[in-house]
Amino acid sequence: MAAAAAARAVSGASGLRVLQPALPLVVILGATGTGKSTLALQLGQSLGGEIVSADSMQVYEGLDIITNKVSAQEQKMCKHHMISFVDPLVTNYTVVDFRNKASVLIEDIFARNKIPIVVGGTNYYIESLLWKVLVTTKPQEVNTEKVTDRKVELEKEDSHTLHKRLCQVDPERAATLHPHDKRKVARSLQVFEETGISHSEFLHRQHAEEGGGPLGGPLRFPNPCIFWLYADQTVLDERLEKRVDAMLAAGLLDELRGFHRRYNEKKVSENSQDYQHGIFQSIGFKEFHEYLISEGKCTPETSNQLLKKGVEALKQVTKRYARKQNRWVKNRFLSRPGTNVPPVYGLEVSDVSKWEETVLRPALEIVQSFIQGHKPEAAPVKLLCSETENKKSYHMCDICDRIIIGDREWAAHRKSKSHLHQIKKRRKLDSDVVTTIESQTLSPVRDKELKEKESPGENNGKLKSSI
Repeated sequence: MAAAAAARAVSGASGLRVLQPALPLVVILGATGTGKSTLALQLGQSLGGEIVSADSMQVYEGLDIITNKVSAQEQKMCKHHMISFVDPLVTNYTVVDFRNKASVLIEDIFARNKIPIVVGGTNYYIESLLWKVLVTTKPQEVNTEKVTDRKVELEKEDSHTLHKRLCQVDPERAATLHPHDKRKVARSLQVFEETGISHSEFLHRQHAEEGGGPLGGPLRFPNPCIFWLYADQTVLDERLEKRVDAMLAAGLLDELRGFHRRYNEKKVSENSQDYQHGIFQSIGFKEFHEYLISEGKCTPETSNQLLKKGVEALKQVTKRYARKQNRWVKNRFLSRPGTNVPPVYGLEVSDVSKWEETVLRPALEIVQSFIQGHKPEAAPVKLLCSETENKKSYHMCDICDRIIIGDREWAAHRKSKSHLHQIKKRRKLDSDVVTTIESQTLSPVRDKELKEKESPGENNGKLKSSI
C-alpha cells in the first residue's frame, strides 16, 4: 500500500500510463478554537478526501461536547475516522495504538486514490503520523482496563527516584529530561525495561535512517501538505471564552453529570479516581470535579460558586492549552530547519468574516499545487532561529534550585522575575551575613578601644580628687 502514497499511474493522451506526483497528506495544525475542523470538512468536501481525527480525547466514546467532536451530521457530509471507538474506562490507549491504527487507515485512503486530511489538537499524535519517531515496546490489548501498563505503574513512583534510575540505565536520555517530566522519564524507563535497549539508542537509530535527521526519523509519507491556522491572541482568547459559554448552552453540564454518574462516581467513592490517564484527563472534566461530587450535598449558593469556579477554570486552562499548541508548532516546524521538517503554510483566521478569502481559497490553491506536483505560489511560514541553539542542553540553577532544559529556556529563566528575585534575596542575605561577621570581628577591638579611652579619664579623676 505504501506505493499508493508514493506515486499515481494515470492514462496520458497517448494512452500510456504516466506516473503522477504523490497525493498529498494534508495536515491541519493550530490551537483549539481556530477552526481546524471547519477547514478539514470544507477541504474534504471539495477534494473528495477523508478526515482522520488526531485528538487523544475524541477517540473515546462520550463527552462529545467537551471534546468538541464534529456532529453526526458533519460526519455524514465527509467521512471521518478515529472518533468515538475506545471505551471510556480504558486508560491504557497510547499514541502507539493511535499510530498503528491511523497509519493503516491513511494507507487505505491513499490506495483508494483519495486524499487523507489529518486534523486535531493532540500534537504528539500528529507527530507520530508525520515522522517515524515512536518506539514500539510490548504489544497491549486496549479493550480492557485490566491490562497492566508498565508506564502507568512507573508513573506512580516518585519523580526523582525515576529520574535517578534512568540516569543509571540511560544517562544520555536522562540528561535531556527534567526530573519533574514524569511521563517522559517513565516512558524511557519502559522502553529499556521492555526491550533491553536504551531509549536514546532507539532515537540514534531513527536519526540514522535514510531521510532522518537530528529531530527524529524520516517522514512517514512522502508529500505532506501542512497548514497552520493562527489568530491574534486577544481575538483567540475572546473566541475561546465564548466557545465555553456555547458549550454550556449546548448542554455541557448534563453531559458532565451523566458521564460522572456512569463512569466516575464509583471511582471517587473508592478514592481510585485518576485524572492523569484516559478520557478522565480531558480538559473540561476534571475542572468540574468539586461541583460534580458536591452537587445535591451542599447549599445552592455553594453549588453555584463551585459551578462558576469550574467555568472560569475551564476558560483559563483552554486558553493556556491554546498557547501550548502554538508553541509546539513554532518549536517543531518553524524554528527547526532540516530536510525532514516539511514546510508549513500559515492561514490567518482572526477575522472569520473573511474565511473564504483568507483561509479556504488559499488552502485549496496550495493543495491543488501539491496534487499537480508544483511548488505553491504562497510562501511557507518561517521564523528566525539560531543554528547553534541547543534545545536539549542541561542547566542547573543553583540559586533557584531548578533544572532547566534548553538554551532558550535557560536564557529566559536567567531573565525571569523569579530568578532575579532570588538573586536579590541571596545578595541581601550575603550582605547581612557580612555585616554580622564584621560586627562580631570588630566588636572586641571596639571594646578594647573604649576601655583604653575610659582608663585615662578614670586615672585623671583619681588624681584630681587626691590633690
